[in-house]
Amino acid sequence: MAELMKTNRRDFLKVAGTAAGGLFIGFYWSGCDSPKMKVLSDEEVLSEAHNFNAFLSISPSGDVVMYSPNPELGQNIMTSFPMVVAEELDADWEKVRVFQANLDNDKYDRQVTGGSGAMPHSWERLRKAGATARHVLVAAAAAKWEVDASECSTEKGQVIHKGSGKKIAYGDLVNDAAQLTAPEEVPLKNYKDFKIIGTPVKNVRNKEMFTGKPLYGLDVYREGMVNAMIQRPPFGMKIKSVDDSAAKNVQGVTDVVVFKNNVAVVGESTWPLMKAKKLLKIEYEPDGTVESSEDHERLFGELMEKGKAQVMRKDGNVDQAFSKAAKVVTAEYQCPFLSHSPMEPMNFFAHVKGDRVELVGPTQTPDRARMETAQLLDIPTENITVEITRLGGGFGRRLRADFVVEAAELSKILDKPVKVTWSREDDQTGGAYRPAVRYKFQAALDENGKMTGYKLRGVGINAGNTTRENNFPSGSVDNLLIESIDHKSPITTNAWRAPITNFLAYAEQSFLDEVAQEAGKDPVELRLELLDRAKKDPVGEIHYDVDRMKTVVETAAEKSNWGKDSNVMQGFSVYFSHRSYVAQVANIEMENNQPVLKKIVAVTDCGIVVNPTGANQQVRGGIVDGMGHAMFTNMTFVNGLPKQTNFDTYRLIRMKEVPEIDVHYIDNGIDPTGLGEPALPPTGGAIANAIYKATGKRLRAQPFIEQKEFSEFNLEIKRV
Repeated sequence: MAELMKTNRRDFLKVAGTAAGGLFIGFYWSGCDSPKMKVLSDEEVLSEAHNFNAFLSISPSGDVVMYSPNPELGQNIMTSFPMVVAEELDADWEKVRVFQANLDNDKYDRQVTGGSGAMPHSWERLRKAGATARHVLVAAAAAKWEVDASECSTEKGQVIHKGSGKKIAYGDLVNDAAQLTAPEEVPLKNYKDFKIIGTPVKNVRNKEMFTGKPLYGLDVYREGMVNAMIQRPPFGMKIKSVDDSAAKNVQGVTDVVVFKNNVAVVGESTWPLMKAKKLLKIEYEPDGTVESSEDHERLFGELMEKGKAQVMRKDGNVDQAFSKAAKVVTAEYQCPFLSHSPMEPMNFFAHVKGDRVELVGPTQTPDRARMETAQLLDIPTENITVEITRLGGGFGRRLRADFVVEAAELSKILDKPVKVTWSREDDQTGGAYRPAVRYKFQAALDENGKMTGYKLRGVGINAGNTTRENNFPSGSVDNLLIESIDHKSPITTNAWRAPITNFLAYAEQSFLDEVAQEAGKDPVELRLELLDRAKKDPVGEIHYDVDRMKTVVETAAEKSNWGKDSNVMQGFSVYFSHRSYVAQVANIEMENNQPVLKKIVAVTDCGIVVNPTGANQQVRGGIVDGMGHAMFTNMTFVNGLPKQTNFDTYRLIRMKEVPEIDVHYIDNGIDPTGLGEPALPPTGGAIANAIYKATGKRLRAQPFIEQKEFSEFNLEIKRV
């Protein structure tokens, strides 16, 4: 049976008919002030469509055009969104086209890429858009044939009358359909009847990417534009003096501008600017606290023992549980700062023209870019346009708008259109990093190995809340205390793929393995035991779905043949983040007395998988990202400057180091719950637990290769 979805004129405006042409069905993603259907000519569908941001159009040729509001940075949303519309529309996928929408708050209410939230937010809106269009097309065909609409079906862009076998293409119905009114209720398909959703579909921008067509912010060019590169100060420092004489003598440099605490070199192209920037002689002086990594180590120790913590969650009587414990397990885990390191460094174009501004470039938060520009220049937001290019990666770095504001401010100063481009070194040294954090865990066990008490204290540097206090194992332990301490630092930090959980998951899951060992239990058995407790007799509020988590745990154990091969050393990890659940098993085998990571098995519950091709890349990419940063990557500071300024010293994972990754999904038919981030958090824990199983060495800090416990082993990664 089809699912009924209520719709009204706050979701869809009624169809209005005009001259011959295409059917246009506009819809607001926020569900406010319903969109309209109006007739457009085929030429208008291809040209005027660029003037709209939230709409589905059908031309007389049968082409379906869809604008995607969310910035695309590799999460495949520009392919998945139209797949959902085309599914409910029963469109011919070969005739579906999609374009990136520009910022428009009147039509969209979430033009953001972050938090793995685009598909969960838009799922119903997209389905209603396609289903409503299909409904009026069927009604138009039924009227033309003088039959009841219930006798008609649709398939690949055609309406079909079952009794007579008549068929008519959508393009031939748009004029008649445009005279009809959108219904109050539209039937949605049962997910088991999907024909497009759940099938592997190639990225709709593959051809442009493969052939090098302009798509990215670095490709942006405007007539009369100048380029700029900026030297930014070390964290906690300010400019004392600037000698720019040598930089100005570089051919191709037209200007050097000192503004606020920055020095910009301006010219025709980036190559002479990079040369000139190195010739700047800038003297800095402290502007408050200047910190180094040695300071952070000291702060971690002091705050962990004596710092005033904020209680994030407390259940039961923790002190009593630990005083009566037969055994107490204690461990500390630590992670470093990390750079986001997107393939495309920060860049943005700005043209300030009096009281109006044109902004173009790669941003995860276009509205934030506009708002911060408006505040800087004291210009109404409605006078600022933001065109969103494809993003060459982001991972949270492009949630900020610092690089956008730089371009706008320089354009105002120079009275010219400006494109600001960051070098890789700029990205490394002037970025907003993944916060450094240290965790202290304690578990109280009774004489039977049952966990009766659990403590977690997190200390972070510009991390905000260092915990996810309502995640597992909260709700499964009688007595629980979770605390957080945040040290304010001049070193800027920012959300980094799967914020906080990107490291917290590794620490928690590694610690649970330590608890399992002390309790004399299998690691999977311990997790299932705790989940059963949370299901049958929960302690406090439960903020995760116990059944969904338990299912991925059991399925991962099954798919990996957990514990059944004595020659394979396995590490387990499971985590809930961004509404989804992922369990992973890392397989290590010993070769010549050295541990060799052979395989990672991943089981994901993200609800309905819209596009298996895109989903597989998200899971695999998350695992590779999580593995690489857990094993290799570190950023340290000396007097406010990072020591690692490029990829020669900032070690990223290499393609030859990626093991076999075996991906599975839970088919439960629930609405999609996000996939851009959830596969990353469990990876570090699965690998660390497998390393312990193989070597007897606990890795309680990242990156693994810098730990003394790891130094006597050379962990090899074999590609299969």
